[in-house]
Parts: sequence; C-alpha cells; structure tokens
Amino acid sequence: MTDFSSSGPADAAYPMVGVIGGMGPDATVEFMQRVIDATPAKDDSDHIHLLVDNNPKVPSRIKALIEGDGENPEPTIAAMAQRLEKAGARFLVMPCNTAHYYWDHAQEAVAIPVLNMVQLTLSAVHAAAPGARIGMLASPALRKIGLYERYADDVGLTLMYPQDENALLEVIRAVKRGEKRHADTLNAFNRAAEDLSRQGADVLVLTCTELSVIQSDLNTAVPIHDSLQILAEEVVRTVEG
Repeated sequence: MTDFSSSGPADAAYPMVGVIGGMGPDATVEFMQRVIDATPAKDDSDHIHLLVDNNPKVPSRIKALIEGDGENPEPTIAAMAQRLEKAGARFLVMPCNTAHYYWDHAQEAVAIPVLNMVQLTLSAVHAAAPGARIGMLASPALRKIGLYERYADDVGLTLMYPQDENALLEVIRAVKRGEKRHADTLNAFNRAAEDLSRQGADVLVLTCTELSVIQSDLNTAVPIHDSLQILAEEVVRTVEG
C-alpha cells in the first residue's frame, strides 16, 4: 500500500488521486463511478478527491500497436502524468489496459506512484482462483504485445483468448462509438464469453475497460473479474487505508 504519511500537504490522509483518462471517455467515467460506489461515504466530503484528465486526444493505442501506423501515445501519456503530479496528485491511475504498454514511461516521468492495473488484476485473480485458466475478454492488442503474459507466469495463471478476436475488437469499437446497447454489440460480446467457456476457462477477466462499460450485459455462468473494478477498489483501499 502506498504510504502518504512522510511527505505532502496537510491533507495527506486524504490524497488527491490523478487519473490518466480518456482511453476511452466512457471507460473513464465508468471508473469514476466505480470509485464512488466502492467508497464507504456518508456525505460528499467522505468521497475521494479525483483529479481527472479525461483526454480523448491520446493517440490511438490500436493504431499504434495493432495497425502499426499510428502516432506513439507514450509522450502524451507521460505529459499527462506530469501535469497531474504538478497539480498535486499523490498517486496516479490509468484506467486503460492497453495503455499499460506505456506504464513504464508514465512511471518514469513522475516521482509519485502509478498503480499498475495489469499486476493488480492478476494478483486479484490469483488470490481468488489460484492456478486458474483465464478467459481474456480483451483487445487483440493485448495478445499481440503480450502485456498480461509478462506477469501471468509469475502467479501461475494460464491465459486464453477468443478465437474470433476481431469480433471482440468490433465490440470495443462499438462502445467507443456510443453503440454500447446495440443488439449486435451485446451478442458478439456474449459469443466471445461462450467461446472462452467452451475452451475451458475457469474465470473470465475483462481486460478492456470499454468492455467494463457493458459488463452488466454479459450472461455467463463463469465467474467474472473486471480489471476496472479491481483498480477502483485498490484506489479506495489505498486512500482509505
């Protein structure tokens, strides 16, 4: 847990949390709501101070990592981290899984901690289901860059992906277009979950925060872990102590 006791302003017991957001905007708003819902508050003043840079102009991670012809998002993400630190944030979060490809650069750009959603998610799944076979509901970019694979072996978890990853990418793009309740979008989302269940997944993990936005429309008997929820709960734990 991050220690705020040794430095910082007088309100260090209630640190301001900086959010590197906008990837995408709906996912950032969903994250904020998850933090609010997870906070044990009796009044406004009991809630967590979030400073949110909801910047949809961060260069596309899909274009950069999948299509290979997009602008590098790294400088924009690092600059956002620095602005949030300068504004008084005591630690940072980035509610986008694919953007964690650039997590090292965000952390190197600032002197404050940047929580790592990928590590937090795998740790939470490992604690709940040791040795599980994880069905990854994710952008194809994650598999291409091996983002979760960097850490999965360390906790003894096996990853599997839907056979039709392009269909799931279209679900993600539909959410970004605002078509999150379109029947075709939700049907494709559920087909991906069914595919992973047939492959033998012990748990399903939402590792794209656009998919977190439509989690309530996922119909499956397989236990679900949501990276966005895990990050929100870690923020609350860190701040509330």
